[in-house]
Amino acid sequence: MWPFAPLGGGLFLGWALGANDASNVFGTAVASRIITFRKACLLCSCAVIMGAIFQGQAGIDTYGKFMSGHQIEVLLITSLSAAVTVTLMTVLRLPISTSQAMVGAMVGVGLSMGSLPWTLLRKIILCWLITPVGAMLIAVAVYLILSVFLRHFPMSLLTRDKILWGGLLIIGIYGSYALGANNVANATGIFSGKIEGITNTQLAWLGGISIAGGVLTYSRRVIYAVGAGIMPLDSFTALVAVSSMSITIHIFAVIGVPVSTSQGIVGAILGIGLIRGGRSIHYRKLRSIGLGWLLTPTIALVLAAAGYAITRGFMNVIPIGYENTWQGPM
Repeated sequence: MWPFAPLGGGLFLGWALGANDASNVFGTAVASRIITFRKACLLCSCAVIMGAIFQGQAGIDTYGKFMSGHQIEVLLITSLSAAVTVTLMTVLRLPISTSQAMVGAMVGVGLSMGSLPWTLLRKIILCWLITPVGAMLIAVAVYLILSVFLRHFPMSLLTRDKILWGGLLIIGIYGSYALGANNVANATGIFSGKIEGITNTQLAWLGGISIAGGVLTYSRRVIYAVGAGIMPLDSFTALVAVSSMSITIHIFAVIGVPVSTSQGIVGAILGIGLIRGGRSIHYRKLRSIGLGWLLTPTIALVLAAAGYAITRGFMNVIPIGYENTWQGPM
């Protein structure tokens, strides 16, 4: 058997992640017609791979510790459950949290096995709660700073628009880099140290490429959901939103905790909406996104627990507690 075969579930999840999360970094620019969908996908894909390679290993280490000691069949069940959940939400055009899907699946398997690293789980959940709030606060600060800058440096409207459009493209590339750095662990992190001969660097490469594949092939369905769905965004507010989300996600990439770009961008947009009085926020769309956040870990948890039970019951896999390291072809 091909030695990378156990990674199939993780690569599927990476594809689904790219299809869903591209909207969070370039959705505003595409919705504002600053850049075409095709160019946005190409830029996003390249930057995602670079982020995964250069700064993705911290998150991969975190997820590797979370699933330490589990047999390869359990890892496949976990990644496939998360991938199916993210794909379903992408078909429904809901920008959701891939991190929540992965952790939900890991918790489902962990509960079924009676083994969960509660300390690490609490750290991850705490970071989830901080993400939208942190992005909101950063958005308020960025909004005020950029407003002061634009007021104190007189320029024509054309020059102002060119600066904002150029800034949005640069921030979109930076956000894509942060996406790869932070979220590559969702795709391949649980396989860290589990497949003989495959290093974390190779896992970062494979995860980054799979995410880029999702961006290039199936991201159109979600690309406008955040870009124009929560509240109308002009070039200025789009720049504030994406830069705030990118900074937030990059911080957590350095810490080594994969978090949600969807939560980051929604928190940033809410921060802008609140500083403008909250009148332009589409609360119905916001409720739909919030529902997706609640359903995502729940569905992944149920799928993973069911998959584990079925596998244990009908396929007689390796007993609980046996650590299996995949060694490729025999």
